[in-house]
Amino acid sequence: MKVLEQFKSLKSIEIGSLILFIIFIIFPFKLPFMVANMVDSSLGLIFLFIVTIYLFFHTNPILGIIFILVAYELIRRSTESTGGNHIIRDNTSQEIKDAELQQLNPVQPTTLEEEVISIMAPARNDFIKGDFTNDFVAVTDSTIGASLF
Repeated sequence: MKVLEQFKSLKSIEIGSLILFIIFIIFPFKLPFMVANMVDSSLGLIFLFIVTIYLFFHTNPILGIIFILVAYELIRRSTESTGGNHIIRDNTSQEIKDAELQQLNPVQPTTLEEEVISIMAPARNDFIKGDFTNDFVAVTDSTIGASLF
């Protein structure tokens, strides 16, 4: 019921901008390169944030909520057309991510040291001869003339 009251309280300029926002969200318009470059910059993101805050405080809240969706689409479309910062990245499958990581991190060849360690380690019982706990002897130097501190 309150939502209908919100729609009834819209002014004509707010209705016009709401219709434009919905058209922008629904139809896949390609942004001009100049607009896409402006939105893809830091100042463009700050501008979108300021406009969103303005719409929430000075117009109907429905217009502010719809503008959040418009800002998301605007950022997504601008990064697609400029190939820029990739602020919003499309969800890709795990297989594609794994293939990309495999390409970025190729398999390194095994070095001589790694081969020797893999052959020698872990130490087996036949290398250990005797019980070392009985053969332990403490080795200390002469402490004549030294203080305890």
